[in-house]
Amino acid sequence: MIVAIDGPAASGKSTTARAIADHLGFIYLDTGAMYRTLALAALRYAAAGWSEPVVQVLQKSEVEVAYADDGEMRIFLDGEDVSEAIRQPEVGTMASRISARADIRDRMVALQRKIGQAAEPGVVVDGRDIGTVVFPDAPVKVFLTADLEERARRRQEELQQQGQEVSRAAVRKEVKARDRADRERAVAPLRQAADAVVVDTTHLNVQEQVQAIVDLVHKANGGHA
Repeated sequence: MIVAIDGPAASGKSTTARAIADHLGFIYLDTGAMYRTLALAALRYAAAGWSEPVVQVLQKSEVEVAYADDGEMRIFLDGEDVSEAIRQPEVGTMASRISARADIRDRMVALQRKIGQAAEPGVVVDGRDIGTVVFPDAPVKVFLTADLEERARRRQEELQQQGQEVSRAAVRKEVKARDRADRERAVAPLRQAADAVVVDTTHLNVQEQVQAIVDLVHKANGGHA
């Protein structure tokens, strides 16, 4: 079974999706991490001052997804585990630009489908075009959202946990800009699938978010756990 979760930045997708996967015994596929990995490749290329066109670097960069014994998703760039390195703010900003490229998206979507279709008993996938482009026939589609102020608060808290001190105003500006870029990009823009269930997490804790979506999975599965 495929559970597709879409939504804007800092709406709680990754945290909720991981918890749902753990609850159901599914694997978790973080598609954003895949774009962040190529974004990291682009940033490293720029820092090194290489003369080769960046598009060629991205086309040659190998992205691989693997799962540890405990089910934790790990992501590799040309054989290097970059699961932590891709979480820096500048990588997220570059990822938004990278993901606007049709050739990049086609490549990543093909890999996402391959992983999702092979997953047993199921997979929880989060991103921005999962229910609309990657898995349009997923039996469970959710559009997770929250108001801007709450998303900025969550993002700031996440950065602080990583040892980064950033003002709420700066984070709010970053999240708002990311929203605009995701919704206005020409290729696979962020939008709610027509048959997706909207879950507003503004006033929900993680446990409540997880339960709301687990209930949808059980319903789609004929009421079975």
